[in-house]
Amino acid sequence: MNKNFDVIVIGAGHAGCEAALASARLGCNTLLLATNLDTVAFLACNPSIGGTAKGQIVKEIDALGGEMAINADKSLLQMRMLNRGKGPAVYSPRAQVDKNAYHINMKRTVENTPNLHLRQGEATDVQLGKEGDFTVKTAVDLVYTAKAVVFCCGVYLNSRTLVGECIRDSGPNGFANAKYLTQSLVKLGFNVKRFKTGTPARVRLDSIDLNKTAEQLGEEDSTPFSYITDSIPAAKRSCYLTYSTRETKRIILENKELAPIYNGSINGVGPRYCPSIEDKVIRFADKERHQIFLEPESEDTCEFYVQGASSSMPASVQEQIYHSIEGLENVEIMRDAYAIEYDCIDATQLDNTLMAKHLPGLFFAGQINGTSGYEEAAGQGIVAGINAERYVHGKTPFILRRDNSYIGVLIDDITTKENEEPYRMMTSRAEHRLILRQDNADLRLTESGRQIGLVSDARYAKYLCKKQQIEQCEKQLNTVVSPKAYGPLFEKKNEPISGAGLTVDEILRRTNITAADVQSLGFFVGADKDALYQIELNCKYRGYIEKEREAIAQANKLENKPLPQDIDYSKIDGLRIEARQKLDKIRPKNLGQAGRILGVSPADIQILIVYLAQNIHNR
Repeated sequence: MNKNFDVIVIGAGHAGCEAALASARLGCNTLLLATNLDTVAFLACNPSIGGTAKGQIVKEIDALGGEMAINADKSLLQMRMLNRGKGPAVYSPRAQVDKNAYHINMKRTVENTPNLHLRQGEATDVQLGKEGDFTVKTAVDLVYTAKAVVFCCGVYLNSRTLVGECIRDSGPNGFANAKYLTQSLVKLGFNVKRFKTGTPARVRLDSIDLNKTAEQLGEEDSTPFSYITDSIPAAKRSCYLTYSTRETKRIILENKELAPIYNGSINGVGPRYCPSIEDKVIRFADKERHQIFLEPESEDTCEFYVQGASSSMPASVQEQIYHSIEGLENVEIMRDAYAIEYDCIDATQLDNTLMAKHLPGLFFAGQINGTSGYEEAAGQGIVAGINAERYVHGKTPFILRRDNSYIGVLIDDITTKENEEPYRMMTSRAEHRLILRQDNADLRLTESGRQIGLVSDARYAKYLCKKQQIEQCEKQLNTVVSPKAYGPLFEKKNEPISGAGLTVDEILRRTNITAADVQSLGFFVGADKDALYQIELNCKYRGYIEKEREAIAQANKLENKPLPQDIDYSKIDGLRIEARQKLDKIRPKNLGQAGRILGVSPADIQILIVYLAQNIHNR
């Protein structure tokens, strides 16, 4: 194999696979290095894809031409839509997937992609060469060169796993870690942090008393993750809901000093929004019980994942904890729960293309950026892969914004805010979430994916068909319908009849009327359920959507005011010391980014606006 490449991707997890696939599909000769080929797209933690806010990211990856959604559909065990009791802005699809099939399917896709070379090998050193290329050295002394390198190292850098006092120098699931690359990153000028996460035990299905749990079936009417998947199969496996007990709480409190998170054995900072069971019991002392979800790992194993009960307690204490959970009184543990801590970088050293500000050509994606979650990693991965290709070929960078994608919110947050704990995407982080729904990701991003070159002809044709259907429906919204025509429908749906003619738009805005009901009146003929859903939401939420668009337009006034990168913030009178320090460190590209930096106040932004008005014309 030729040792010279356009792009080298280090790490073949969810970020690495998306980065390498994007780079190769766009024409770059790409090397994907994995410490172990069994780790390709491995689901080291929960066997699921999607969830609150994460489902939106998966849909966006798909709209851009990525692989995660397609692979999740191929590997599906069951699908559910979360938050149905709330508004459509926070509806979030979540798939329970077969973790073994997911790995096999993604590895097969990687292996069969032109321009993409998958190679087992631990990257140990990265250096900038004299000609501007980068050299990547592996543990077995092979050396590769590339014009761009994408770091997607996950939780493997100097990682160690902890089960009580048993501390192992390893990556997740017993895989070997990466021992030397952190030192290389420090030499390259990157600030390194220490973060921590964890995973629960895996237990034997036939040792669970399912009669004490609530079965959670998959939804038969769910739509696929990918817009090019025609349909999904019937649910293959069920999940189950149970609860911890007072006895669980007692066991944890009596053994608190044995938990590495509390006795000082763990140095890394853990995720606030995904705490261990011992952390939940201690932090939320007023709660007598906590939800526990039992989830199938694969069709070809009896292992079940105990969601909500991650732990780093000694194995003997873990047994007591799990046996105190309803339905798990006699459960057989097959794999112990463990905590894992690892090195990651300060992502404020990156710009919003995920390229290092001080070393052009180096890109970073995934948990090495201090984020958590498969979906957040994959979203960063596809953006980093796209921009690595564009850097190699001298193209304009590809940038997602806060107002057009959750991925844009994620990247903006991690590159402008100093996160002191693993970053997890939530719907509350997206200020324009009514616009950024899971159902319209294709309408928001397919054109961008097409322009980049990742969206296939078949996908684009499907998108154009949906867009045309929506446009045809919109042309009918002002048509007036007589009471005689809509009366029977209103009577059936318990809607008051006004006695006057109503437009199709006015009919659809009634609470109990759906787009399918309007279709029964002879309108929207030929529109499929996806197009009908868009028309219905746009009508019923038009006022709120218009307010969101006005807010976006207002915010863009700041986003469109660039900040010269050579500003000496220390010499701008009126800026507070903290603001000067943060602005100098992060070097925001515009006023909008500057306003989102922690430590920069609205008053500081006003001072910057005055400074720009007085000085920009002199440049």
